[in-house]
This record gives sequence, C-alpha cells and structure tokens, in this order.
Amino acid sequence: MNILGIGISWHDCSAALVVDGQVVAAAEEERFSRNKHASGEVPINAARFCLETASMKPSDIDLIAFPWSLEAYRRHAKTNMSRNFFRNPSKALRYLVRGERQFGVMDSALQRCIQQLGLGPGDVDIEYVEHHLAHASSAYHLSGFEEAAILTVDGVGEFTTCLMGEGKGGDIKILRETIKPDSLGLFYSTVTDYLGFRPNDGEFKVMGMSAYGDPEKADLSFMITHTEDSFRINEENVWVSKSNGYKRHRYPEELIRRLGPERTGDALTEPYMHIAARAQKDLEEAVLRLIEKDLGNQLHRHGRLCFAGGCALNVRLNRKIIQHPLIKELFVQPAAHDAGISLGAATYAGNQRGETIAKMPHAFLGPAFGEKEIKAALERFRIPFEVHEDIEAYTAKLLADGEIVGWMQGPMEFGPRSLGNRSILGHPAYPGMSDDINGRIKFREKWRPFCPSILRERGAEILSHDHDSPYMTLSYDVSPDWRDRIPEAVHVDGSARPQLVDQTTNPRFYRLIQEFEKRTGIPVLINTSLNRRGEPMVCRPEEALAMLFGSGLEYLVMGNHVVCKKALVSHEMKELELQMTSSPKSST
Repeated sequence: MNILGIGISWHDCSAALVVDGQVVAAAEEERFSRNKHASGEVPINAARFCLETASMKPSDIDLIAFPWSLEAYRRHAKTNMSRNFFRNPSKALRYLVRGERQFGVMDSALQRCIQQLGLGPGDVDIEYVEHHLAHASSAYHLSGFEEAAILTVDGVGEFTTCLMGEGKGGDIKILRETIKPDSLGLFYSTVTDYLGFRPNDGEFKVMGMSAYGDPEKADLSFMITHTEDSFRINEENVWVSKSNGYKRHRYPEELIRRLGPERTGDALTEPYMHIAARAQKDLEEAVLRLIEKDLGNQLHRHGRLCFAGGCALNVRLNRKIIQHPLIKELFVQPAAHDAGISLGAATYAGNQRGETIAKMPHAFLGPAFGEKEIKAALERFRIPFEVHEDIEAYTAKLLADGEIVGWMQGPMEFGPRSLGNRSILGHPAYPGMSDDINGRIKFREKWRPFCPSILRERGAEILSHDHDSPYMTLSYDVSPDWRDRIPEAVHVDGSARPQLVDQTTNPRFYRLIQEFEKRTGIPVLINTSLNRRGEPMVCRPEEALAMLFGSGLEYLVMGNHVVCKKALVSHEMKELELQMTSSPKSST
C-alpha cells in the first residue's frame, strides 16, 4: 500500500511516503522553500519529492494520512471545559468552537496541497490521525521494538499535550493523556520567549543555556506546580494570547514583575541562565514523574521506552531518562518534533490496515545530488574546483590541519540534526574551534555547544555508556579520560550529544572519521548542521555554495568536488559572492 503522510501544522510541515510498511522518503518543506520551519506553508514540494523518489504518480497514492483529528478535538474539549467552565466560562466555550475553525483552516490547507499534486476531490482516501497518536507511531512503530512503553510530550495537538501508552505486537494502547492547559511544551516555550528566543525554534538554546545556571536561584512555581502524580500549569502565566501578552509576546506582564526585564542580546547573564536552569529542571522532574507513575508497570517488565513530541528533542532531559533505573533502552524519533507527524500518520494508518511497519534504518530520507549535478552547479556559477577520488583522505587531512569544512554528501537528513550528509566539520581538539565555527561561520551565540560524531565501536569508551545513539537525540557524560582530548565537543557540564556513526548506514562519513583518526588518534569530529543562523539546513548544491560564500567557511566538499575560497584571488571572490547572493531560492 502506498501511503503519503502530509503534515500540516503551525510550523515544521513535512511529507513522508510509506510503501508496504517501509519508509521510502521523508522531507521538511523548509528545505525546499528556504523559509525556516515553513510557517504558514503546505508541504507541496516535500510531497512531490517523496513521489519522485519512488517514481510514483499522484494517482499511485492509495491513502493520504493527515495528523490532526476533529473527532479527538471534540472528545477532549469536554475535559478542558470541565476544568475551566466555572472559572472562565466564556473561554471554555470559545475552545469548543475554535476546533471547528482550526480544522477548517487545516483541512483547507490539506485540500490545497492535494489539489496542487494534481488530484481532485474524492480521488484519494484520507485518514485523519490524532496528533499524538502520529507522534506515538513515529516512535514505536519505527523503533523495531516488539513491546515498549510510549511517551509523547509537546505543546498541544488537538487538546492533548502528553500521551502515555504502550505498544505491543504493533498495537498502540493509550493509558492516559494530559490535556491543555497542562502543557510542558507550552511552559518551556513561554520561558523560551521570555529569554529572548523564538518559540518553536529557540527551545534548544534554553536547554544549552541551562547548563550554565543554578536552578535553585530561580522560582517558576507561579507557572508550574508538581503534584504527586503529575503537574499543573497556571494558564494565566503560560502561553497567553498575543493580545494579552507583554508587548504581544506569549508571556504576560506577570513574568516581568516576578522575574525582571526580558532578556536581550546574546550574552550569558544572570538571572537568565538560572531561569533557564529552573525551567529545564521543572521539565525533567515532570517528565520523570509521568514515566514513573504512568509507565512504571510496563517498564518494570521490559525497560524499553519510545519517545516523541517536540520535548523529546531535549537531550538533557533524555540524559536523565536514560540514567533512570527503569530504562534499559530508549528510542527517540530523530524527527520528534512536528516534522515527524507526517511520518507517524503514515505508519499509523498502515498499521491500522494490517501492514507490518519496518524499523527505521536511518534518517537519510531526503534529496540526494550526484557528481553530475554537483559539477553542473559549480560550472553554472563558474566556480573553480578540484576533484579528489579519495575524498575522505583529502578531507581528513584538511580537518587534521585545523581547517573547517562544509561537507555535503548523499541524501539529506530528515529531522533537525546533521548526521554527516549536510554538515560543518571541525577538529574537536583544536583550540578555539567551537568559537570559530560559532562566530565566523554559524553567526550564533558563542556559548552554544557542538556535537561529536564518533565511530560507533568507540562510543562506549568515550561516553562511558554502551547505549546506541545514531541520531544525536541522547546526551551522555563524556568519560573523564576523553574530556581533555576533545574539549571543543564537550559542553560546560562535561556532557555531549553524540552521533555514533555506523559503517553500514553512512560508509563515506564513517571512513572520513577513520582517516581523521589515522592522522590524529581521535575517532571523533565536531559536527554541526550546514546552515547559518536563522536558515534551514542546506539541501541543494546551490545553497551549499551560497553558504560558502556568505560565511567565513573556507572549504566546501560536495561529493568528490572541493571548492577552496583561499585559492581564489580577490576579484574572483567579489564576483562569486555577488553571484551567490543574487541566486534564486531553491524549488522543485
């Protein structure tokens, strides 16, 4: 069966194709439109890419799976209303009618996307899958686990904010759900907004900042309270409407009164680092309590947990989870945020129709470009280049010499993490390397950490933990013996968010790290996404070239082709920079 998942949310829309239970392709619309998070867009380019990858026509689609359900909204609206009616009856009633309007907007966008694919009304069946069931399926059905506990945590989908369930024999059973306004995702996003970052984009910055603070020096109990079994959110202080927010933010003036002026600038300062630390601790405490109270019986039996939703990308939280005595194995969907719901809707719909969903083998599910296409892009802009047959050995020498290299190979990653195909790479022991990448190339805050990509068989030695980590979704304490050997890839708290690189799933990147180890004795590279601050990850060769000439990056390796800015004379540089800044945005 050919199932196309179309994910349309308020952000991070995407498409995914599942054929006879196998994930064939998946991509985020932002990689094509070049509008980060693709807010307000429909994933038409991503959907067309998925069909082209499988050599399919739109008429070959048997089913479209859409991760939003009006029926689920209506069901949970009653729970929300029972909590709010006596305190704020007008607001409770507004929630009842808002879902109909929201569904109309989203279904209209879905129909527009289907029409742009060339299909008419009734040409293809549509299954509407609950948002959190799509998250749950994206984790459980693609984990390869026969039996596992399931946890999803994000802002809100319909009314659900957390889902605790169990998967067994391919079936998902919901054990309990938490309902808006009790939302850990919206709590964390409110703090993100107050700290001067963009909600649904800057939460990982709050997570990084939290390592520098002391949670005991801040109090957010006026926003979140912890109960014996769960948590409660004070919705008067969390994710308020922009009309009621301070300067049209999503936080009220009460936060300014209690916490002080909103943060500005890029520096690490007090009290903001302590507020970040407090928010992080509150998130961790709440999630661990959900795991213990709602999933404890299941985890006592097998110790396996599948985790998805936007909060599942919080690797500091995941470190606490993997350290918990109940947990033996943890699978986090690499596209755990809303980009992953297109994939989850498709796998859930397939499972409901009796298909066996295969384990997700890797996240390299996006567009790929061959040597001919790379060469054509270089020649189009008349950019000098070299070709090296042993590109891994050549690039390893550059990296060993302290050069920073843009690395574009094979299919693009699905999800927010660069996994060795759209990466900026550096030497993890070269003094000042992380500051150089942050300041001169990424143009982002200097305190932001970088991830180490490690040969898989060396992971246990370096991380003092033998759990697999192929997707940069987990965090570990780096072994004391290695902290001083790879200081540029270790966070201030001694932790790292690693990618363990497997020879089977990414042989070229694996061999590059091998070649680097031959020259340095270090089986690790700094790996960060090939993009600048505020931009989506690079997809096409043209965008990689724009990145090269629009930043302090000196080397770009695409396939076997190498471009070196240092080799260009000044007048060539000016001409090329002008060409790249005026080049058109990508499209399909």
